[in-house]
Amino acid sequence: MTHTTTSTRLRPSAQRRRVRRCLAAATAVVLASLTVAPAVAAPGPHPVQQSAGRGALLGVTPVADLSRSEVAAFLKGADIDPATVRHGVRAYRLTYRTLTPGGEPTTATGLLVLPRGGERRLDLVADTHGTMVHRDYAPSVATDFGLFAPYLHAAAGRAVAAPDYLGLGKGPGLHPYMDTTSAVSASLDMLRASRTASRALGRPLTGDVYGTGFSQGGQVAMALGRELARGADRHFRLRALAPVAGPYDLRGAEVPALLDGRVNDISGVFYMSYFLTAQNRLHPVYADPADAFRQPYAAYVEQLFDTRHTEEDIVTKLPGSVKELLTDGFYERLRHPDGGLLAALKAQDGTCDWKPGVPVRLHTASGDTDVPIANSVNCAADLARNGVQARVVDHGKADHNGSFKLAGPQIVRWFDMLAHS
Repeated sequence: MTHTTTSTRLRPSAQRRRVRRCLAAATAVVLASLTVAPAVAAPGPHPVQQSAGRGALLGVTPVADLSRSEVAAFLKGADIDPATVRHGVRAYRLTYRTLTPGGEPTTATGLLVLPRGGERRLDLVADTHGTMVHRDYAPSVATDFGLFAPYLHAAAGRAVAAPDYLGLGKGPGLHPYMDTTSAVSASLDMLRASRTASRALGRPLTGDVYGTGFSQGGQVAMALGRELARGADRHFRLRALAPVAGPYDLRGAEVPALLDGRVNDISGVFYMSYFLTAQNRLHPVYADPADAFRQPYAAYVEQLFDTRHTEEDIVTKLPGSVKELLTDGFYERLRHPDGGLLAALKAQDGTCDWKPGVPVRLHTASGDTDVPIANSVNCAADLARNGVQARVVDHGKADHNGSFKLAGPQIVRWFDMLAHS
């Protein structure tokens, strides 16, 4: 479910660091010189006159302007095939209105990326990201993994809307991790804000939407696709879905894999502690942290997920396995969930239990020890029961991150083919 495995973050390559420095330098130059329609965006946050409803655009901030060669180098430095890069990109942080899990008004941010060149009217890729714990990992403020998919798709000639979700990026509050309903709500409102911003920037959207997402975002992509297919917004038409390594089946695949060792220990501890502490704010999972977590972790585990701690910091403060993290009673409760825990799990499942009227491809990898392939297999089975045959694309021995790096360029080419069919 994570955007990058903990082990990757703990041991970043020298090459990855060089790419980060190059991107940061390029962005700094752009922010000093970028000019866009002054009524819409200028360097630094700029208010936009708009209605007070959901998806209302409140501000546009330019964050990057990269040439075609710079985008290609950025992706190649991350071991992503840059062959589909046809344009440079311009990226903007959008601030917009949306709702909290409780239905109260709030704001969120996200990244809008437009190709430099290509058609004036653009199809839109809705790209939903994976698990992120620090708010600065989110796409609109990221310097690495959060940008790979948005840049890859925009450089191929489409607009990309990449929501930060609630509580990440520049949004207020805590992140309601793995709350599918609010993730979809924030994502849908990001599409609306992107429609307004794109039109004002002189690149209006066609209304066609291609859905993709990685890890947690794969699950969100399926749920967002369902809402679009149901007519959640008359301005958008779903054209295809191509999620990558999504945890579509917590009860039937992800939790069992976590308990039997198919999910690696470091990721398992990280996911479980993040999920339980976030979901306990929405469902009565436990009355006291000590009901679920062993000491000393119970004393501080909730504070670790304040959107200000990094993965590196969190994993050094937690034990080496889920068995060591949880009390005996709660560990057994995972095998037979009930009450608030069952409600939390059930609320996230079922995102594949519908009948898309568009092509669907499910990318995954048999070598993934974060989100095992059983999730995608079970998703395909749910779709099949609804009369939809979705191809499961297995990227073999690739790990979690590797599944995206291999899938991303293939998805771009598939969207190209569908757009011209």
